[in-house]
Amino acid sequence: MILEEIREELKQHINHRNRDAAKKYSIGSTIYGVKTPITRKISAAYFNRIKKKPKEEIFELCESLLESGYSEERTIAFDWAFRLKRQYTRADFSIFESWLKTCVTGWGSCDDFCTHAFGEFLYQFSDAVTQVTSWTTSDNRWVRRASAVVLIYSIRRDAHIEDGFTIADMLLLDEDVMVQKGYGWMLKEISNVYPQRVFEYVMAHKDVMPRTSLRYAIEKLSPDMRKKAMAK
Repeated sequence: MILEEIREELKQHINHRNRDAAKKYSIGSTIYGVKTPITRKISAAYFNRIKKKPKEEIFELCESLLESGYSEERTIAFDWAFRLKRQYTRADFSIFESWLKTCVTGWGSCDDFCTHAFGEFLYQFSDAVTQVTSWTTSDNRWVRRASAVVLIYSIRRDAHIEDGFTIADMLLLDEDVMVQKGYGWMLKEISNVYPQRVFEYVMAHKDVMPRTSLRYAIEKLSPDMRKKAMAK
């Protein structure tokens, strides 16, 4: 019954103007039209009612929310998964990967899942990065984007830096702009800690790197570095 209660509450907060605005980042999803802060507030409130249940039962509830196809229900599912981070096991990779491949339909859901629940998982179980590298050749643009974005959580904690450059190499010539932005963003996060390394990487690849990726990667570098990187 808790899922029905959540759905009824979401319906009570529908904002038709917000529904139209949300369409640009909820491609392939049905939308109630509830603002994200309200959705997250609802998520937190209902999680408090189920948090003592076994992880497996909560994951089953997440599956039901994901199967609905509603963007806001997916947000709640990914939030609940992140709140269970202290209970993750290595076996959860297959569950999260399945969600990524079947339930992520746009950059908004990709980035939400990868910079929270899935990112935390990879931070805890760093050996899983060997499986993440296979995503770089996926036919699914969001899976390819995820191969870079999922590292950002760790990169912000000074981990998986070398893996970030490896993934950038693999995605370097990807023709999809959303993938280009994804690995460019990842390189930008590395530049917050290792600006010289990102500068050197960009300078070594600027002749073939898509300009979109390059601009994202150098955004936080010094003006002098950016000028040199952008020079023809």
